[in-house]
Amino acid sequence: MRALLASLLLLVSSFSYAQGFSESPRVQFGAANNTRFLPVEEAYQLEVEILDAQQVRLYWQIAEHYYLYQHRFAFTLRDSAGLTEEIDVEFPPALQHNDEYFGEVQVYYNSADVLLHTPPHTTGQSRRATLEVTSQGCADAGLCYPPQKQYFELDFTDGSVRSVTPPTRQAHNQQSTGDGGDIRTLLTMLALAFVGGTILNLMPCVFPILSLKVLGFARSTEHDRHLESWVYAAGVIASFVLVAAVLITLQRTGSAIGWGFQLQSPGFVIALAYLFVAMGLSLSGLVQLGGSVMNTGSGLADQGGLSGSFFTGVLAVVVASPCTAPFMGTALGFAITQPPQIGLLVFAALGAGMAAPLLLFSYSGMARKLMPKPGPWMETLKQLLAFPLYGTAIWLLWVAGRQTGVNTMTAALSGILVLAMGLWLWRYGGWRKGLAVISILAAISLGSWRTLDENGSHSAQLAAGKVAWSEQQVAQLRSTGSPVFVDVTADWCITCIANEAVVLHTDEISAAFAAHGVTYMIADWTNYNAAIAALLEQHGRTGIPLYLMYPADSSREPLILPQILTKNTVLDALRSVSEVMVNDSR
Repeated sequence: MRALLASLLLLVSSFSYAQGFSESPRVQFGAANNTRFLPVEEAYQLEVEILDAQQVRLYWQIAEHYYLYQHRFAFTLRDSAGLTEEIDVEFPPALQHNDEYFGEVQVYYNSADVLLHTPPHTTGQSRRATLEVTSQGCADAGLCYPPQKQYFELDFTDGSVRSVTPPTRQAHNQQSTGDGGDIRTLLTMLALAFVGGTILNLMPCVFPILSLKVLGFARSTEHDRHLESWVYAAGVIASFVLVAAVLITLQRTGSAIGWGFQLQSPGFVIALAYLFVAMGLSLSGLVQLGGSVMNTGSGLADQGGLSGSFFTGVLAVVVASPCTAPFMGTALGFAITQPPQIGLLVFAALGAGMAAPLLLFSYSGMARKLMPKPGPWMETLKQLLAFPLYGTAIWLLWVAGRQTGVNTMTAALSGILVLAMGLWLWRYGGWRKGLAVISILAAISLGSWRTLDENGSHSAQLAAGKVAWSEQQVAQLRSTGSPVFVDVTADWCITCIANEAVVLHTDEISAAFAAHGVTYMIADWTNYNAAIAALLEQHGRTGIPLYLMYPADSSREPLILPQILTKNTVLDALRSVSEVMVNDSR
């Protein structure tokens, strides 16, 4: 039986890592066509020079076949007191470029020579300042880097320039146990992560998995129940830490990814659908995967039971990734901007929060008293719990179809048919196990199949009254006096879908948008999009949903709405935008 479980795990790993993100139009991991991309600091080498008391020159040496966007440059100059100084930017002539994400833009190849004009100061006055430089570029071969921020200390007295560590990271590098402010911030973020992880258990993507574990407690002894709950917690926490390590590593190599990034890979989505179907068939009693896999009623001495507990914790984290609970966004955004050890600690707190309810249940006699006594009802409930798993598999296949097209979804459905036959053959043993392994390999092949001309259908279809997001379109609408609402969503984001069904796409809210003259824009992150990744990073987010309400006045910052929406929250934001428009007109 362990051999069959290993085959299923091989199925998941084959899809999610061998195939990776190759379906994205711009691959962020340097895997497309085996192209080796330069690190961002080598692709764009920046030199800063003080020309005189009022001029600073920034010169980028750009590697061949790489370019920088003119409109993505941003410069902030702060004096020694931390106050922002007004500066004028003089750009050199640029080339016209039709970009797949930003449309018609100006770009620089080979080099970019930018001149900053600073305010006049008294001659001979000692003057120091910190310059923050933001830039973003892409490679012709298909990689688009996230926005890069660089910091320089400028001494206008002696003309020296020194590259410095980003202030946020520098502050944490210099912190000590006596720095109460930093410690309080860290403790606050750990608490938010813990609470966010606890709330994740209420999300529909996690509930079926958690129910399986609670069902197993009904027949467990106290010792078994305690041990299995701690092994489950270990699986949850270890999985969150592993996800954090992957996120931090990829982001430090120039990949703008966030929470739930694995679901942007159709291969991973299909593999997860296969796994849910296999588990559902077992719960329905149509195939026999054994108690060691499902971990219902196994004893302490049974190594499969503990393995099942750990695996259930891993699976809970995998299926939780489409969900974002309240408080999670703030904690995850903080974690990604910190040194690795701090980021890993925050993710561990998130895992501890997710595991806490099950641990509490295993130790609380009052909670267990609410459960009926073991009996035939357990078999009925086990079979009933198969249907949420089937429903989740259907949703995952729909996501894969939206990402790649109906042909891929049909191939995946065929793979599920072959997989089910293989699991059915396995139960008979003997030579039929060989046919079962062949069937599983055939399912892997069908799930990996793609047609060359499929780009997915989601990008071409928007609901009536909705507009596809672009940075230029937002700026253009605001310049004409129109406020804008941006919905950063994805087909695999369950929180997004729930918000849209209950709040955003209701007749009441649609009418309110129309009454306030707000343009509803959708930024679809179902497949990877570098521009949307940059938008998330700009607002300190690592995952979705993200809701932005832009006033018509382009000088005002957008309102960031909560990740769990209510109608009153959206209506209040619309009224706030209207009040800004009225005050500006006066």
